[in-house]
Amino acid sequence: MTTPDFATCDLCDARKNDTSGEFRVLPPVFKDFGQRRKFAGPVSTVKCFEDNTLVKAAVDSPGEGRVLVVDGGGSLRRALLGGNLGAAAAKNGWAGVVIDGCVRDVAELAVCDTGIRALASMPLPTEKRNEGQRDVAVQIQGVWVRPGDWLYADEDGIVIVAAPPA
Repeated sequence: MTTPDFATCDLCDARKNDTSGEFRVLPPVFKDFGQRRKFAGPVSTVKCFEDNTLVKAAVDSPGEGRVLVVDGGGSLRRALLGGNLGAAAAKNGWAGVVIDGCVRDVAELAVCDTGIRALASMPLPTEKRNEGQRDVAVQIQGVWVRPGDWLYADEDGIVIVAAPPA
């Protein structure tokens, strides 16, 4: 995978007066855990709470350069992604994974050739209840993210655009 050519600051400068709702910026609460600091792609979503069954199903499928956005309800009690799933995301061509929740196996995630952002690390795994939804509109830290939106992440932050900039 090649590193995309963009800067979130430039995207924000170009769209700072956009009131259409087509351009959104996620709050600066996400930490970087993957090898890739900069990543972008069309969004696929998972909505789950302390159950990573659908996260595993997603990263085990072909990513095709997409970014998996996981609405984990902001839970700091269980990790939704660990080393095995991070490796699967990299192997299967996911550009990145953004989790409104926690990850684990931080040392393993650091060598995964994909972007990984989450709120924090938490060593406790999830319960497998086979609950959640896939490819639905989700709210991440109060910001709507929809399947097919484009996500851009770099050292400065994460922005969501309804369609990729020309």
